[in-house]
Amino acid sequence: MLPRWSPYLFALVAHALSLPGIFVFDDYSLLAEPVGLGKLFRLEQTRPLTYFTFWLNQSFGGWHVCNLGGHLLAVFLIDRIARRLLPLELAPTAALLFAVHPLLSEPVQYVFARSSLLATLFCLAALDAWTRQRHWSAVAWFLPALLAKEECVAFPVALLVLRPVWLPIAAMVALSAAAGLRVLYATKVVAGAGSGFDAGFTPGEYLLAQGQVVWGYLLRIAVPHGLTVDPPAPAVNFEAGVLGWVVLSVAAAVCLWRGYPAGRWFVFGLILLLPSSSFLPAADLVAWRRLYLPMTAFSLAIAWVLPRRALLPVLAIFTVLSAARAIAWRDEAGLWREAAAAAPGKLRPRLQLARLAPPAEALALLAEAEQIAPGDPAIASLRGRAYLQQGEAARALAEFGRALARRPDDPKAILNRGVALEALGQVEAARADYLRALDRDPCQPQARQNLQRLGHPLPPCAPTN
Repeated sequence: MLPRWSPYLFALVAHALSLPGIFVFDDYSLLAEPVGLGKLFRLEQTRPLTYFTFWLNQSFGGWHVCNLGGHLLAVFLIDRIARRLLPLELAPTAALLFAVHPLLSEPVQYVFARSSLLATLFCLAALDAWTRQRHWSAVAWFLPALLAKEECVAFPVALLVLRPVWLPIAAMVALSAAAGLRVLYATKVVAGAGSGFDAGFTPGEYLLAQGQVVWGYLLRIAVPHGLTVDPPAPAVNFEAGVLGWVVLSVAAAVCLWRGYPAGRWFVFGLILLLPSSSFLPAADLVAWRRLYLPMTAFSLAIAWVLPRRALLPVLAIFTVLSAARAIAWRDEAGLWREAAAAAPGKLRPRLQLARLAPPAEALALLAEAEQIAPGDPAIASLRGRAYLQQGEAARALAEFGRALARRPDDPKAILNRGVALEALGQVEAARADYLRALDRDPCQPQARQNLQRLGHPLPPCAPTN
């Protein structure tokens, strides 16, 4: 039998190779703008606990170390729970699998995915309390889980699979309902939220697609492959979506009816997956970080069925694959090239590559992007940026104008036009655009910096984060 500390060693080997880590995609927003403590608990600010940890990082550093440390704590809690609920010879398997599974690399490497990690930590603390018959302590642990990430709202429903204690579960359901209503409100009032009302899918379309996506998740638990930063998504297909949900429902019903121990944890994991993978739309149909919380239950299920002689080979393979993902996360451009190759018809990887590439390469990438999404304002903005880098301010102004025509109230589009105007020597027009950008986003850092450079007094900043 492996030593008690072996899951932590495996986790470090699998994930620590990326330290000190890079910043990718949404991470840059945390570097560009300060997190305002006074705004954390406004109604439209979701995930306040996660943003509080971002504030701590902005003050003291340690961005990626916090994510890795959180993962090690999650491994500790799974090991503690497994040793209570599983036969002694099976208990280490769950923690070892969770420690190294490649599907869990993203929340460890991607700072902005810390919300998944924190919600999982507090749900595990709640599960630990629940399985020790401390039901109201579990309710107390569940509250910070919701404040870290609202996708854990199904946790009290999942507890029904283990042992229903109705009053504490009702209290958790009430907390989940409040968190869900708050998120719906935030996606309604915050432009560009990327979920709910702003996701780009109807609930029905999203539900059908997830009937295929969930099976893709389950396949990659067994055979982890194609784990790019921006995975391709299946086309919405009525027959495939309905069939996927029917088979999942039958499998869950059989597991509960027959009372298989592994089946109970499998259903537990499915329930945890449902908030992000059923009918509540999100802009990304597929995201590997959504598996972080469900994998706590799936790891316990696998521990029941994985032959003991297969454990070390599986651990070796998964550790090597996770270490390869950690190394991949050291190269931002490489991550997006990998995603672009995996999803030839997807826009975002090409936009991100264009942001990182030299101007000539960026313009070629944006020509490809134009074929995918003609008229997208982000393409015009990045093309203008490339022209500015080449010293072609007039062409940049034309591109920024196109972007602004499609998004007239976007502060960044207004700012970009001001930059091009200033490069052409039209300082007063540029100053007016900087002020207009600050009317829409009072803390826009580049607009404030440009106005200060021009000697213009700065309006007060009221952080939106």
